[in-house]
Amino acid sequence: MYIDSITNGIVIDHIKAGKAMEIYKILGLEKLDCPVAIIKNVHSGKMGKKDIIKVDSDIDIDLDAIGYVDSEITINVIKDGKIIEKKHIELPLIIKNIVRCKNPRCITTTEQELDHVFKLTNREEKIYRCIYCESKVQNN
Repeated sequence: MYIDSITNGIVIDHIKAGKAMEIYKILGLEKLDCPVAIIKNVHSGKMGKKDIIKVDSDIDIDLDAIGYVDSEITINVIKDGKIIEKKHIELPLIIKNIVRCKNPRCITTTEQELDHVFKLTNREEKIYRCIYCESKVQNN
């Protein structure tokens, strides 16, 4: 299989195998009017298998959303066919409008205009809690 290199854009690399579509949806990449390549189950010496997303456009992406899905991801910024910057993603302390609170008694259920905000309460287990009702969301 041959996937063309990109001239200007980003490469989202070191995605855990099977997580690329989740990142694609969270970032809203389907709305882009540029080439986007999703490469799944690529052999990796370090990870065994991994996914990669290539976007052939210089776009702003939500690093917190990516960090929530997989905090081991690397973002490579490409200019004129060369990597000019590598960003290593971390687990965000606060996530906003990435996931929705599932508690039917949470204020976000009745107050639709409120942002869904969660704070990281347990880094090892990747547990976030709603700032309004303390409901737990765990991302594995």
